[in-house]
Amino acid sequence: MDQTLAPITAPIPVRASSTDDPAELLRFAIDAHRRGAAALATLVDIRGGAARALGAHMAVAADGRFCGYVSGGCVEAAVASEALLAMAEGRDRTVKFGDGSPFFDIVLPCGGGITVAIHVLKDVGALREVLDRLERRQAAGLAYSPERQTLEAVDPLSRACWLERDFLSVYRPRTRVVLSGRTIEAQAVARLAEASGYDVIVKGRGEAGRVAADIIDPFTAVVLLHHDLDAEAAILATAIASPAFYIGALGSSRTHHRRVERLTALGFRRDDIGRIKAPIGMFGPTRDATSLALSVLADIAAARLVAYA
Repeated sequence: MDQTLAPITAPIPVRASSTDDPAELLRFAIDAHRRGAAALATLVDIRGGAARALGAHMAVAADGRFCGYVSGGCVEAAVASEALLAMAEGRDRTVKFGDGSPFFDIVLPCGGGITVAIHVLKDVGALREVLDRLERRQAAGLAYSPERQTLEAVDPLSRACWLERDFLSVYRPRTRVVLSGRTIEAQAVARLAEASGYDVIVKGRGEAGRVAADIIDPFTAVVLLHHDLDAEAAILATAIASPAFYIGALGSSRTHHRRVERLTALGFRRDDIGRIKAPIGMFGPTRDATSLALSVLADIAAARLVAYA
């Protein structure tokens, strides 16, 4: 397959956004397609190390604007140039960078190599289907066929991969953090979670702190930041019965021992109680709200990677 770089008469690639959020990339691609033409570039093979996971995307507009990442920033301009050439030809292409690539002047610092599939969008129906599912907080998938040069919305697998001759990308809703507490720690966690792009829902205590079961889905982390066990009781009971991928509670090991005793007396099973991360956070003990917030969000991010790696 032809792997020459785009001619100098083509538009100059320019980064339009530093986002790597899949939903934002798909919206960018839809808008670019509406304005003229667009291509979706996907990381479909990794040789050795790489900065991004399989299925990482870039979206490229016909005027040279692009967003997304398929590496740590080393090859994105070159990928955009290839996408511009693909759009000019009206034909998909697959390009290698780093190890195994014909481009001797494009070297990945990690020493590995990647393969990027560039699809010239003919329509955006499949992208809209993915966005619709994400809006409904459902996982979604896209199947790309290099042979047919088509994209199709499909039910997602557990991870991005090749399935026979098609490459399947996987999309999951952004992390939702259901936060219970009106403490300074809760305020710090809420600020940092919002800055991280998480969907944050803050609840108080007692009846006001009860959460509808359908708010907590498999992509939700429940964070309990109270200084007494009675205040967390209502939302904790809901969380334990939910599919949340993370449940964390504030308090020392001694406090958690009392929590476990109370839950056991109420009839909760040992396995369900064991889902609670307490003391909450990845590191500690912390002595200030900001450090606790960093610890909690690092723990949530790590737990999501384990659950959906």
